[in-house]
Amino acid sequence: MLIEKVCKQLTKKKIPFAVVGGYAVALHGAVRGTIDLDLVIKFSEQIFENTEIALKEIGFESRLPVQAKEIFQFRKEYIENRNLIAWSFYNPHNLSEVVDIIITHNLDDMKTVKKRSGKLQIPIVTIDDLIDMKKSTRREQDKADIKSLEKLK
Repeated sequence: MLIEKVCKQLTKKKIPFAVVGGYAVALHGAVRGTIDLDLVIKFSEQIFENTEIALKEIGFESRLPVQAKEIFQFRKEYIENRNLIAWSFYNPHNLSEVVDIIITHNLDDMKTVKKRSGKLQIPIVTIDDLIDMKKSTRREQDKADIKSLEKLK
């Protein structure tokens, strides 16, 4: 399972992260299907580099022809001038496996809880922070997620 493979690797490499997006909505208890795994990480150049290395070690490749250092250093420009919100990785041997590192939100600014998936305790962003994050978009799916999450409070 994608979430277990990625979270196990990031935990093993001691990378501070939390799950957001559809997987987080589902782990909180709302019915939600999703394909990609969305994560937030701490904003530091070293953590960006370690995340890139960790994902490559389990077979993922960046969709962008840039290195972690560039994503970190030019993050603000990518967000403001290129409308980039996520640094996306994919598994070339299984194209349904996609991991998006959300570059608009710093893990340091969010609260997390742990939820069990299989044998793993997975850090996910709290319902309140997930709602706040989803309010910053205009996507219909995020509006539906907000309604589902508010019912769980």
